[in-house]
Amino acid sequence: MTSKNKFGFAPIEPLETKSRDRSVGPMGAAVREAAESLQETTEAKVEQRRQNAEDAKKFRAAEAEGRVLVTVPLAEVSTSDLPRDRLELDAVAASDEMEELKSSIRERGQKEPIELYRDAAGGLQLKKGWRRFTALSQLWAETQDDKFATVIARLEAGEGDRIGRYVDMVEENVVRENLTFAEMAQVAITAARDEGVEGDEADAMVQRLYGSLHKTKRSYVRAFVYLLEELGDALKWPKSVSRNLGVDVSRGLRAGQGADELKAELQGCFEETEQARVLSEYVARLDKSAPGKAKARAPKAQEKFEFRVGGLKVTARKGECRIVGKDDFAAVPKDRLERAIKAFEAALKGDGKPRIGSL
Repeated sequence: MTSKNKFGFAPIEPLETKSRDRSVGPMGAAVREAAESLQETTEAKVEQRRQNAEDAKKFRAAEAEGRVLVTVPLAEVSTSDLPRDRLELDAVAASDEMEELKSSIRERGQKEPIELYRDAAGGLQLKKGWRRFTALSQLWAETQDDKFATVIARLEAGEGDRIGRYVDMVEENVVRENLTFAEMAQVAITAARDEGVEGDEADAMVQRLYGSLHKTKRSYVRAFVYLLEELGDALKWPKSVSRNLGVDVSRGLRAGQGADELKAELQGCFEETEQARVLSEYVARLDKSAPGKAKARAPKAQEKFEFRVGGLKVTARKGECRIVGKDDFAAVPKDRLERAIKAFEAALKGDGKPRIGSL
């Protein structure tokens, strides 16, 4: 048989087809890589913008809540608007504790921020951190080192409540038990007299300022409020008055017992020890004048008190009497120092008075 058909030709054989080379050329590869890189970059930018927006939102929230720390020149901070919660600020500024704080900041820098707010004129005012601010100010005055010319601070957001600022100011020290009852009472008195704080006498102000304290402690503060208001400037060293002695004296004053006489006696005091003696004698007279009634509690001895004699600072507590001065005591001849100590001991025992000229 023939493979030809009736028309006389055989079936056409299919042509051999060659596969087309579809590999990407150099130009195409470059275009593809550029497109892929552009897509990745676009996605990264979109994610970065989303993250930036989220971070900005968090920052604005933190700023609105006063959680953002700022660095402020010391010269821009004032302490004139809000009265401090400590008595005898000059003594605190010159104390050994202040020198210790300065030493810490000098070696390790400022670790805890202070807190500031803006007054009606837009100026920065100190709310919390007086000791840290004072330490930095002293270091700047002494060294002129730029690292002490600024302070790390937390700035109050918005318009704060003035009574809230008083609370914030004392809160830190109260929690640390670093304020005396006289100082806490003075804050209540000052806040009650502040024109920017509405309502309440000093006694009622204690609840607003120290609401977190136990009611017993608040009663002690109220006793000192009455003590300070009644005795006024006649009580020259309110910080040195112990808790029990202050409460007992306040109780007697409330009962109308010899307030004028006590004021006159206190006016004649020239040392803290004399003031303590006068107050103790006043309480003793209260005991004698109230037969058949429960006697006032005997005042406990002070745990610690300080006073100055010339250029010397004396700190007295049970079993210890520390004398601090600018003199180099190690340079004093031993026999002379020994005579001074013997004279001191004799005066304490009442064996005689020290003859200063013979020392």
